[in-house]
Amino acid sequence: MSRTPPSPTALRVADLSHNVDNTFELRPDAATTKALAEMLDVSALRKLSFVGRIISMGSTDWQLEGRLGATVVQPCVVTLDPVTTRIETKVARRFIHDFGDPDEPEAEMPEDETAEPLGPWIDPAIAMQEALALAIPDYPRKDDAELGQMVYTKPGEAPMTDEDARPFAGLADLKDQMKKGGH
Repeated sequence: MSRTPPSPTALRVADLSHNVDNTFELRPDAATTKALAEMLDVSALRKLSFVGRIISMGSTDWQLEGRLGATVVQPCVVTLDPVTTRIETKVARRFIHDFGDPDEPEAEMPEDETAEPLGPWIDPAIAMQEALALAIPDYPRKDDAELGQMVYTKPGEAPMTDEDARPFAGLADLKDQMKKGGH
């Protein structure tokens, strides 16, 4: 096992204390934040922080607990105007020594999504990146942004609207008319 960490933020499991919390505080610099924003395909990433601890779970397993905070700017899916989202979320990962990772292609997903195999290093920065990628809105939308109605038709024909595509709406109207007419 190499004593050289795979990244500057990685913590060697053999050096972690079983008796006290192993705390960490990540506040990436501007260059790192910009590179992460590009990797996550967002317009901007600001005020990124990940603070937490790694605690012992018995004699061989570990748990990472942290609080992720970030401000993300993305284009609105309707208008392409910038949408700013503040992310504040708890992060938990369990690193299991005897993790059974099935090699079968049709294996069932484990119930515990936070569990992963324990290696020689635990890197809070990787947990931060994964949690941030999951927390970023998939379809950011400004509050006042509305989708317009698209109407397609061949030249010379009457366009079909969304209302025309609801055949049972006309039946409901006919039923209401029949009730009012006493039929």
